[in-house]
Amino acid sequence: MSLRERLGAAQGFTAAEPALEPAGLPTRAYQETKARMHQLLLGRLDLEAMESLSQDSLKEELRQMVERLLAEENLVLNAGERRNLVRDIQYEMLGFGPLEPLLADPTVSDILVNTHQQIYVERKGRLELTDITFIDDAHLLKIIDKIVSRMGRRVDESSPMVDARLPDGSRVNAIIPPLAIDGPILSIRRFSAVPLQIDNLVEFRSMSAEMAQFIGALSEAKVNILISGGTGSGKTTLLNILSGYIPAAERVVTIEDAAELQLQQPHVVRLETRPPNIEGRGEVTQRALVRNALRMRPDRIILGETRGPEALDMLQAMNTGHEGSMTTVHANTPRDALARLESMIAMAGVDLPARAARAQIASAIGVVIQANRLSDGTRKLTSIQEITGMEGDTLTMQEIFAFKQTGVAANGAVEGHFSATGVRPRFWERLVTRGISLPETLFAPVRRVV
Repeated sequence: MSLRERLGAAQGFTAAEPALEPAGLPTRAYQETKARMHQLLLGRLDLEAMESLSQDSLKEELRQMVERLLAEENLVLNAGERRNLVRDIQYEMLGFGPLEPLLADPTVSDILVNTHQQIYVERKGRLELTDITFIDDAHLLKIIDKIVSRMGRRVDESSPMVDARLPDGSRVNAIIPPLAIDGPILSIRRFSAVPLQIDNLVEFRSMSAEMAQFIGALSEAKVNILISGGTGSGKTTLLNILSGYIPAAERVVTIEDAAELQLQQPHVVRLETRPPNIEGRGEVTQRALVRNALRMRPDRIILGETRGPEALDMLQAMNTGHEGSMTTVHANTPRDALARLESMIAMAGVDLPARAARAQIASAIGVVIQANRLSDGTRKLTSIQEITGMEGDTLTMQEIFAFKQTGVAANGAVEGHFSATGVRPRFWERLVTRGISLPETLFAPVRRVV
């Protein structure tokens, strides 16, 4: 990435961060001072001479230049005001302006920018309104452009929607006028710098220890898995965790719209779709990437999310030797997830009878894991169901583990318990033949109250 891209050298940045402004300087004067310093810096930077500097060295160089400019302008500021001014200019030139404090906060899981005047964050499953704002829509648009241009994407009136990601893997979605009536909208789904492990989910009471042991065995035994859930229910997090059980010797190909999976295996090939260019050409869809992945000698294929005709190709891959493949789908229940898959198969343009489509699903997918986000903001695995085959034209399933909600506490926390149903899965023998030993007591219907 060039220095010009790192600096986001677009004219006219004037960030507004009311909570961080120097107490001794009026708001308008502070904004004007910062804008003037920014413009002077852009005019004096020697991009070629500074191209080789690291991020830390560049920050120090900017600090020294701001100090010199303040001296030349004869501005009288105390030490705290100088630090704040230097920091805010560094945020504008090297980072993402007013968003930087939020991106640096590990407790923030989502950042939701509703036009330049309103920024919400999610902490521990709860939305909170912040006092951070942008100066105007033009400022917000420049930050959005800075984010998406680093990923080779663009957003403008001819292409007013975009999916991208930050350097740390966080997912970004932006939509601008004319589609967004009130002004640009930006959504950032954060990801932990250190990927969560399955023990973390047990500790957070997102699943029981028995469920954790069971789904880990499923991944290790190369059972094809479908993860179902609503927006923000933790599907991608669970997909990351399950991938941790894949042996290091296997070749894994991942396919996503915006790359966000953080697989730890040494032999991972990551593929990402491409939107059409300004002439409407050059689009590469998930379906095309799934087909191409089959020629890349994968042991497993992991499809970040199934949302269209690629469902048919993914099911065929699962049925033709790529055991242990995984994908996610948006649905409220395991049964709804299978119905959605059937609908997406129809989108592939293949004249496949409904019974044949269901037979494809029954033979391809072994287990459906349902993740839900509950009313108190917590995320839990609410059901693990095995697909057992077909009876007539109906897909048959049996539940192995479940979370049953029993009520809501006075503080709004959801009360309930995890429990096995007492049913031993049909693929038990498969686990045994692959050398995976699970105690039969794992499936005893013992309640784990949370």
